[in-house]
Amino acid sequence: MNQKLPYYMAYPMPFVFDDERTERMDFEYLKSLYPDIPKRLLPYVEEECDRMEYDNSMVYDEYPDKLQLRLMCARACRNIEKNEKGIYDDDMGKIRDLVEVMMYQELYKRRCDHRRKSRRIY
Repeated sequence: MNQKLPYYMAYPMPFVFDDERTERMDFEYLKSLYPDIPKRLLPYVEEECDRMEYDNSMVYDEYPDKLQLRLMCARACRNIEKNEKGIYDDDMGKIRDLVEVMMYQELYKRRCDHRRKSRRIY
């Protein structure tokens, strides 16, 4: 009646890597649900974030410089204006605000990944 559990069942070890994979899958799935215009803007935002992703980049500072972040958004908006016809026919200010919000959200995710990667002890 009183069966002993195997060691691995008595003290289950959490799957740390599974959590990261699940988070990444959730993040990618939710990005796939974006409406049409944000989905068209996303590659430009990601491209600008990729450009600024290097060691000791200002995006990894404790408090990133607001002017530099706005300049990143402006570069992304210039690329969008140059390559995407018809998006800027709508209200340009709203698109710029949307790009800024998307940029901050993408940077937040990358900063979290960077922190997680840098504190890992193997």
